[in-house]
Amino acid sequence: MADTLTVTDNRTGKQYELPIKDGTIRATDLRQIKTADDDGGLATYDPAFMNTAACRSRITYIDGEKGVLEYRGYPIEQLAEQSTYLETAYLILFGELPTSEQLADWTKQITLHTMLHENIKKLMEGFQYDAHPMGVFVSTVGAFSTFYRDAKQIFDDHSRQKQIHRLIAKVPTIAAYAFRHSIGRPYVYPDNELSFTGNFLNMLFRMTELKYQVNPVLERALEVLFILHADHEQNCSTSAMRGIGSSHVDPYSAMAGAAAALYGPLHGGANEAVLRMLKEIGTVDNIPGFIKRVKAGEGRLMGFGHRVYKSYDPRAKIIKRTADAVFEVTGRNPLLDIALELERIALQDEYFVSRRLYPNVDFYSGLIYQAMGFPVTMFPVLFAIPRTAGWIAQWEEMLLDPEQKIARPKQVYVGHGRRDYVPLSNRS
Repeated sequence: MADTLTVTDNRTGKQYELPIKDGTIRATDLRQIKTADDDGGLATYDPAFMNTAACRSRITYIDGEKGVLEYRGYPIEQLAEQSTYLETAYLILFGELPTSEQLADWTKQITLHTMLHENIKKLMEGFQYDAHPMGVFVSTVGAFSTFYRDAKQIFDDHSRQKQIHRLIAKVPTIAAYAFRHSIGRPYVYPDNELSFTGNFLNMLFRMTELKYQVNPVLERALEVLFILHADHEQNCSTSAMRGIGSSHVDPYSAMAGAAAALYGPLHGGANEAVLRMLKEIGTVDNIPGFIKRVKAGEGRLMGFGHRVYKSYDPRAKIIKRTADAVFEVTGRNPLLDIALELERIALQDEYFVSRRLYPNVDFYSGLIYQAMGFPVTMFPVLFAIPRTAGWIAQWEEMLLDPEQKIARPKQVYVGHGRRDYVPLSNRS
């Protein structure tokens, strides 16, 4: 059986054979389907790219029907249980798990780049004290392009590697400084004797102690959360990274755009919406009434359902276990009981089951971050730190793909036809 699609154009009666590869047809093959020689040919109309593949990628595989997420072929469950964020970042960026020597060198390179240029600190100090940390993060990442001019040499492998080291290493420092700035505390310099996540906690929460003592449970919980958020295929921010990067701009400018996409409440702000919903419900006793209002279209069940996953988000299962370990250290988040009961009811209710609305990664992550002492304004920043690895990997893959060109979607024009200019004095 030939891997082709036969299309009959009922307007002309002509038939066309379109090759199928990897379950797709090339959109440009549709151009041959036309009604006249001066016809531009058929195009697809796909708002929000609901069924359009814009690239071929080897990085992340998702099977939304079966609840599968894999980085470079490795199941997310195995990585979350056995790996570290830096090891997972190496895997995502370079395609294979590192050897002991490679991991040691990779960790050393990241450690050497954790400090920020003093002028970057001054830039961050210029923000209003109540500036949103994500706004500070976006602006600071973008400003890096003016500090590291060699970043414009995007087709130089050595230069790209240097920017990779810088970005992975410096985003936790930017995030920590943004957090400290928002609460009026002095910046804490990186401690290179600590792990990647341990150092981040140190820069966030260290006070006057000579040496910050990292709680191993919270350190590991952050590792797991970072691994789960490291990449997630062609989502809004990743598409922004690829789209901006297709103009051959430096990676800092492209990543500032990706982070700006993550800033939106429908992307990086989703776990904040879950907390807001749980607070509005207030008590377990109020859940039946809330469920009733959702069914009546008078509210939304936040943290349930996903554009890709049509079964239980595999990241949500891991996060739920992580939450239990965190709450043993921090104390039980009072909103947890509401969340657990809400999940129990929703998973048994035919209304939600028939619509395949299962908990996603945002349902429990906000509860963990809140228990660890993060304000909700930091949630998108905590998302951006680990996603840096995915963004850069996707950017580099796009850059080196000979099929990729500058992003330029088509449009369907539905405005006025040609008309002549009317002088101001003649307009009614």
